[in-house]
Amino acid sequence: MARLTPGPRATARPALWRWGVLALAGLYFLVPLGASVVFSVDVPGRGVTFDAYTRILGTGGFTSSLFLSLELAAATIGIVLLLMVPAMVALRLGAPRLRPVVEIICSLPLVVPPIAFVAGLGTVLKWGPEHLSRTPLFQTFVAVQNPDFPFVLVLAYVVMALPFVYRALDAGLRAMDVRTLVEAARSCGAGWPQALVRAVLPNLRGALLNASFLTLALVLGEFTVAQLLGFQPFAVWIVNISGSQAQLSVAVSVLSLLVTWLLLLALAGVGGRTRPTSRG
Repeated sequence: MARLTPGPRATARPALWRWGVLALAGLYFLVPLGASVVFSVDVPGRGVTFDAYTRILGTGGFTSSLFLSLELAAATIGIVLLLMVPAMVALRLGAPRLRPVVEIICSLPLVVPPIAFVAGLGTVLKWGPEHLSRTPLFQTFVAVQNPDFPFVLVLAYVVMALPFVYRALDAGLRAMDVRTLVEAARSCGAGWPQALVRAVLPNLRGALLNASFLTLALVLGEFTVAQLLGFQPFAVWIVNISGSQAQLSVAVSVLSLLVTWLLLLALAGVGGRTRPTSRG
């Protein structure tokens, strides 16, 4: 029997549906954003003015808080990937039965409310200096709470990013045969670290990029933990500077979205670069 092939109308309908859904999604995101931009620049009686944005950029603390958030994000991404990538690869190679246990542990930050999490963290930070003042650990508690670079926020963000990083890495590892790659690298004389870096990580590039995206967005938008611990990264600075002025508040929100998108695009551009292949 001859096989029936779909006609041009049948193939065009799914494409039209895809474009229609994409257009609706774009309108859903772009229309409120456009209305916010118009509201922030259209001043009654004065016309279009960008005073709200110039006031934000000229306010003290903008550059320092933004760079602090970027430093916290870079440290968080580095630490969480350094912890999770070897653990996930070892889990898949040596102990696949422990995967449900690790998944539950990494999902716990989604269950614990941020208020409860920061309350426990604040209690530990207060208890340490009081009971460990005569030990070398006292300086450690002081150092992690340095306002110039509060490393305690990095530790908190690493815990909060575990569910997202786990899901991204797990999806990437499921899409490739890790055991075959590692065994092939080992048979060529590579050690375990070299096999991980040269055989696994290049094939895990998309998952690493997705995990970095999610962690960067988390750090830039996190407010509760930083505010309650008394630090001022970019998200806390945005809330403090917005005040009760409507146009300034909307301008701050638009600016924060723009900064986040630009950083994500920059990270995607860096991650999307491919090394030129050398020809012999």
